[in-house]
Amino acid sequence: MTLVAGVDSSTQSCKVVVCDADTGAVVRMGGAPHPEGTAVHPDRWWEALCAAISAAGGIDDVAAVSVAGQQHGMVCLDTSGAVVRDALLWNDTRSAPAAAELIEELGGAGSWAEQVGVVPVASITATKLRWLADHEPEHADATAAVCLPHDWLTWRLSGTGDIATLTTDRSDASGTGYFSAASGEYRKDFLAMAFRGRTPALPRVLGPAESAGRTPTGALLGAGAGDNAAAALGLHAGPGDAIVSLGTSGVVSAVTEVAPHDADGLVAGFADATGRHLPLVCTLNGAPVLAAAARALDVDLATFADLAQSAPSGACGLTMVPYLGGERSPNLPDATGNLAGITAANFTPANIARAAAEGLLCSLVYCREQIEAQGITLRRFITIGGGTKSCAVQSIAPGLFGGSIVLPADGEYVALGAARQAAWALTGDLPDWEIGSTLISADPRPEVYQQYRRHADVALSLR
Repeated sequence: MTLVAGVDSSTQSCKVVVCDADTGAVVRMGGAPHPEGTAVHPDRWWEALCAAISAAGGIDDVAAVSVAGQQHGMVCLDTSGAVVRDALLWNDTRSAPAAAELIEELGGAGSWAEQVGVVPVASITATKLRWLADHEPEHADATAAVCLPHDWLTWRLSGTGDIATLTTDRSDASGTGYFSAASGEYRKDFLAMAFRGRTPALPRVLGPAESAGRTPTGALLGAGAGDNAAAALGLHAGPGDAIVSLGTSGVVSAVTEVAPHDADGLVAGFADATGRHLPLVCTLNGAPVLAAAARALDVDLATFADLAQSAPSGACGLTMVPYLGGERSPNLPDATGNLAGITAANFTPANIARAAAEGLLCSLVYCREQIEAQGITLRRFITIGGGTKSCAVQSIAPGLFGGSIVLPADGEYVALGAARQAAWALTGDLPDWEIGSTLISADPRPEVYQQYRRHADVALSLR
């Protein structure tokens, strides 16, 4: 049996799966936590990767390995390959003012969308480089190369120690703000603009099945990918498929042949891990909305789900707009959530639970609409993430997404996508691994979404 390994180095932890290269069956797996915080020294990721590999029984017997990782962020290296400062993660917001500056300097969000497919927000690398240049110029001057989390881990696995051998892939590069997924090229003029004239070395961008080298023990290194692209690869998503992820945040992404250009900046023009594109819309408020509502009702999540399912569709007119921590899609960073349409008759625990679940899912339907507004046709909706384990979400989501959703079997799909990429690099053919799933259907409920939009539009009009 030929074995391949896939790594998911996320914000919270590192997971490793070792799979049969022919079937995708998981032979063994392991994991280790990452430290908390929005600025982390990359050595902590390496320590977690080594611990996860050990927990998975090692990878000395694998023929190939690929790393998928949290997107965006900023890892700065000096000429010797040493880390210049703690890496800033995607969720570090100190560069928000820099994002506004960069948008203004290029003449507006539309120019960014047209040129590189993304509009600067605090998460992307370009804004973090601007922050570094303005607040820590000595560290900016010491930066000889800048890369992303998965780039750095792949490079460490190669053992070369030479920054000239850094590599990345289209999916992760497309979230930097200085790479165009449409053209497949770096925009070094954008890099220089962001970094106040500095142009550090950037990783070589590999094709989907290209190799980044080998580990010291001889395993082939795949190109790696950003976590969303790896999940799409692990789920076998293709054109017409949308992936609806409900975790700490909400994410809707879709595999397409054409790069989007959203002048409003809501749809990020990312690339996928197959040579296609992965337009993506992200919300700030995900599954924690359900947990917050359950706390308010003083019930556990299971009881909360039962309450939500016991109420009628539309919660008797009660609507929750779940902007509990501001919102990114739409861009309302200072917004708060609201519970609207309250009457003496409908203000019950069951309707409150139903309104919370419906409001959360409707916020993802809004994300879907933004992607479709780019001329992209979506036919199938695949739901993943911890929030989709709620029976309330499973019963309500189909009606809101048009009548059906696909619920994949439990699995580490980011790590599985990386392992599938490793097998592709090893054999030259993208393997067709079987993925178990369940189709959940219900009557379409467009009136519930229309009810939600009426109240959400009020929040948007008050910005």
